[in-house]
Amino acid sequence: MARPPLLDKRIGYQFKSVALREQALTHRSFGSPHNERLEFLGDGVLDCVIAEELFNRFPAISEGQLTKLRASLVRKESLSSLAVELGLSELLRADAPALASGGGNSPAMLADTLEAVYGAVFLDGGYAAAREVIRHTFEAKFERLDPDSPAKDSKTLLQEVLQGRKRKPPVYRVVATQGAPHKQTIEVECEVAELKLVASGIGSTRRIAEQDAAGKILRQVGK
Repeated sequence: MARPPLLDKRIGYQFKSVALREQALTHRSFGSPHNERLEFLGDGVLDCVIAEELFNRFPAISEGQLTKLRASLVRKESLSSLAVELGLSELLRADAPALASGGGNSPAMLADTLEAVYGAVFLDGGYAAAREVIRHTFEAKFERLDPDSPAKDSKTLLQEVLQGRKRKPPVYRVVATQGAPHKQTIEVECEVAELKLVASGIGSTRRIAEQDAAGKILRQVGK
């Protein structure tokens, strides 16, 4: 069948398990096994690889700048555009109603499918394989990054998204503080009660932790 080799070619990785490859491309509307658990796994692997890559590429920038760059790369909007470039919409398996309603071109569905592909690669070939696939697929985005650009931070973007949807602003609260005063790790929770969304962020300052949490909420709302 043509679909699996085409995916392999586009992401630069040859799957050993046909089942994993097919599962990554299967929306739950199509049947089981679908890709939701792989999406969960891929989300974590992606965060780790992006953080590692940014850490190595930009040794002189601050934690706050690194957090902003990571948020800009892993937002649903960024992932869905990458999924479109890889042609995942034509490979995605979903039922007819989902496809007819535009599901195959849904930014959220495409972003989730891309994360599922990364999760499948991780299970199929390990972290090193997943890292290479993510580096390969994100290379153009890495090259366009500018740490000094005046891009909007995650808190500002989240505020604007919620205002645009006529929702109340998020609430931030410190839930944990660890370490000595000069070397603290702060955990902040961001809640958007109307959408029933909650995410935790961690940083060396409250501001950085809030940015991290806001970035995670942005991913959940599809931005």
